[in-house]
Amino acid sequence: MGNQVTRAGHASSKKTDSIVHDGDTNNATSLSKSSSSTELESHSHMQFFPIESLAKTLSHLTHDEERITGITKSVFQRYLFPNYPELGENLFNYLHHAAGVSTAHLSAHSFKQQAEKFLSVMNDQTVLENYVKMYSNMKGDVTPEDLKHLLNISYKIAMDSSGTPTCIYAEQIMNAVIVSCFHGKHTLSVSYVSNWIWQHCPRIINGPHHYIVHVLTTAYRNGKALLSKEQPQPHLEIPTPILEQPMSFDFPQILLPVSYVWLLSSTLPECYLQVDDSPKDVPYALIAKRLGSVCPRHWTLLYSSSEHGTGANRFLHHVLGYRGPTLLFIRAISPDKDTVCPTYCVCSAVEWHESHLYWGDEDSVGIELFPSYRVIEKGAKVLYLNTNIRGYPHGLRFGSNPRSPYISIDESFQSVSIAGAPYPISSLEVWGCGDTKLRDRQLEIKKWQVKEAEKQRIVKLSASEWIDHPDRYLLELAGRASYNETNK
Repeated sequence: MGNQVTRAGHASSKKTDSIVHDGDTNNATSLSKSSSSTELESHSHMQFFPIESLAKTLSHLTHDEERITGITKSVFQRYLFPNYPELGENLFNYLHHAAGVSTAHLSAHSFKQQAEKFLSVMNDQTVLENYVKMYSNMKGDVTPEDLKHLLNISYKIAMDSSGTPTCIYAEQIMNAVIVSCFHGKHTLSVSYVSNWIWQHCPRIINGPHHYIVHVLTTAYRNGKALLSKEQPQPHLEIPTPILEQPMSFDFPQILLPVSYVWLLSSTLPECYLQVDDSPKDVPYALIAKRLGSVCPRHWTLLYSSSEHGTGANRFLHHVLGYRGPTLLFIRAISPDKDTVCPTYCVCSAVEWHESHLYWGDEDSVGIELFPSYRVIEKGAKVLYLNTNIRGYPHGLRFGSNPRSPYISIDESFQSVSIAGAPYPISSLEVWGCGDTKLRDRQLEIKKWQVKEAEKQRIVKLSASEWIDHPDRYLLELAGRASYNETNK
């Protein structure tokens, strides 16, 4: 999630060195040992040339429009972040504070220095802390409103990039994050909020960071126009999965709100966010790897209790046989009719199967979505499904403690116990997170099973077999004494 340009420049510089000194081992050895400051400065200049060019352009625009030597916040916002002025303002304030200057504007040198420093951070957790600090306006403390602004910009960039209309549940899911993080407190430290986000939704700032990196490293290509509203705006494919809606006009209601998908994509392990087709072009694949997986991912509806029926048999019929990661959404009926249903997500990275033992790998996760958003537990052997093995508990469970699982669905799939509190189930949904081939393979298996079941229903008996068959005796007892071989 760090600066891609730095990595690319570093790789290219290594390649150049290997070509220049090919066949001259002594020179290569001495050069690697010396690591002179001149060489480092040269590499830095090559890596951050876009920033130097951008600083000059912004400085010229500021002088032409405001007669100020340097870069002002208004020019920075208008020419780099016309669609997201709040993001531009917070970034400028962050760079200005880091520079420690007394003037309201930044000199071109200070801007270049702080922008290079900002882009050179490679540690993902440090990048996250920088954004939390940025949206706290460098006060040292974070308020619920500050965190809401950070969530809002991340959500907006993701929706704009995917072309998805805004979701009516967006504010609800953001409030769940804020409630879970702050626990009713008015302020928290930057480090606490950063650590909480890192634990529960670590990739929440990937969208804004990719956008800022793209803007700072490519805006100079447009000359003095930069990225003003007259110019095409950057378009990034933020990795929020795309939902495959069921083809049913009789079932129009929203199954899984896109705001939940956006937030889950910042929390779930990468195996739930698989790309349908990996890039065939090697350079593009390397770029995609540095940027993170930016291709659209599809989540397919496997089972919905509202559409496919309620019960263990219905669940097993639609879910078993899908050999990919899945998400089970459990919506409980709240005792208070005025509140939204408590919602939980049980994530299985491996195929569902029945067993009297707990199963699952390290990517198995339990998440509370509402009324607060948090990761309940993550790890191996936390999943349990049994509907027919005698002598063992029946139902579906999640939790590492077999005696007291955090989530427990009864064998009828009508009620759920969450942290020991019983709730009636409002709805269950299972979404497949693998590629389309996994879904097609599951459907093919089900078609084969149906054909085999039809074959088993039709049993042809010869005349001699029918004479001694028990069914003939039962028919005669029922009054069909004249039933013989010719009446079959």
